[in-house]
Amino acid sequence: MILDPLAARYADWLKLPAAATADTAAEDPALVRAMPVILRIERSEPPGRTALLEAAASAAVAVCLDPRATSPEGEWHADVADWVRMHIRKVSRRARGAHWTAAETLPGVTVTVGGASVRALVPGRVAETPKEVSRLQIAGSDLPADEPGPVEPGVPVLWLNPTIEMTAGKAAAQVGHATMLLAALWQADGADLSDWATAGFRCAVRNPSRSEWAAAHPGDDPASAWRSKGVVAVRDAGFTEVDPGTVTVLARRP
Repeated sequence: MILDPLAARYADWLKLPAAATADTAAEDPALVRAMPVILRIERSEPPGRTALLEAAASAAVAVCLDPRATSPEGEWHADVADWVRMHIRKVSRRARGAHWTAAETLPGVTVTVGGASVRALVPGRVAETPKEVSRLQIAGSDLPADEPGPVEPGVPVLWLNPTIEMTAGKAAAQVGHATMLLAALWQADGADLSDWATAGFRCAVRNPSRSEWAAAHPGDDPASAWRSKGVVAVRDAGFTEVDPGTVTVLARRP
């Protein structure tokens, strides 16, 4: 399955020393791959932060589990497979107006939640980023905190680390990592994700208390945390905004 490499290295990644998570010395810069995540942030009507993050989380995994990616004959398969074998980098950029319209012409999946739209594009080499994407701003993607309603029954919950600050752009990439890891471990357990796919990979993004975060954190035994709590952790390489080795998101299956 397309996400098997993520499941295979998940526990080892969490146990690496913090400095090792950011070690890219062996990488050829010309071959570095990333998934562009395009956030629609119109000047006149900016989206809600939570809705935007939920759309980003769903869009990222939707690209990975699209039949065009999962089928060996699919047009996206090689690009997604090559990417997941490496660091699963994502680069969030903001777009509005004609720039958003242009981004929608590129291969990928758009998800809209509560009026907030995000398009996750098929990953590719950073050095070959299309001009429609490279011209988009990375900075300035923050949005004010909001108060989301109750979590819908039967959807995964993605908890943002309450001890750190992340812009909406950074958090969008992290929740996208989280849904990919959830899907990878679920599939490794033999789960059928067709119902989740039919629901548009719906999920909830929330801000837990520090005590809730501590109780859910997998600590030194990520495999046990997955089996007993259904929890996976996203550990960041520390390229932007947070220190290497920081756990940014905890994702819990329903």
